[in-house]
Amino acid sequence: MYDWRRMSKTEREKALEARRSLRHPWHGPPHDYAREGTFHLSAACYEHQPFIGVSADRMAQSEAELLDTLHACCEEIHAWCILPNHYHALVDTPSLELAMNALGQFHGRTSHRWNGEDGTRGRKVWHRCGDRVIRSQRHFWASMNYVHNQPVHHRYVEHWQDWPFSSATRFLDAVGRDEAARIWREYPVRDYGKGWDEPGF
Repeated sequence: MYDWRRMSKTEREKALEARRSLRHPWHGPPHDYAREGTFHLSAACYEHQPFIGVSADRMAQSEAELLDTLHACCEEIHAWCILPNHYHALVDTPSLELAMNALGQFHGRTSHRWNGEDGTRGRKVWHRCGDRVIRSQRHFWASMNYVHNQPVHHRYVEHWQDWPFSSATRFLDAVGRDEAARIWREYPVRDYGKGWDEPGF
């Protein structure tokens, strides 16, 4: 998704052909709906436009509605973060298919409402939702740190707790600052995504 606009026509054709040969959706990640467990779920607004961040009220409403959606299909929500153009959530769900269907309905509702509010009927609001199954304790805590660090990474705030649309404050209150600092040191974001497919991670 991020590289598509920088690809040449030939590179795009090769990428699409590779996806077709694997029977994957042309422009989106495949979902293993048979899975259950802990997942890092994320979705971005189309072309990363800040449709969520039109106002603080929309940000707050989006956070509340996303959490309601996830509570209905997940056993636990470990972490979440809403940003002006995308969101992340770390959840336990008994059914990835159920969670994805619920998020699809959330996207449909918000698209319809926001396009009405913004006078842009027919505008594409969301790009596909992605999922990554959590494979180890290290993966879990690195994902937790990654989700909470998003507002800092994108330079909206200097500290986790300064961003009002995430679970960072709840997490810090639950574990304490010393333990949060230890988790940050032991599972740094700079390692996020590296080696999760390797045995023994």
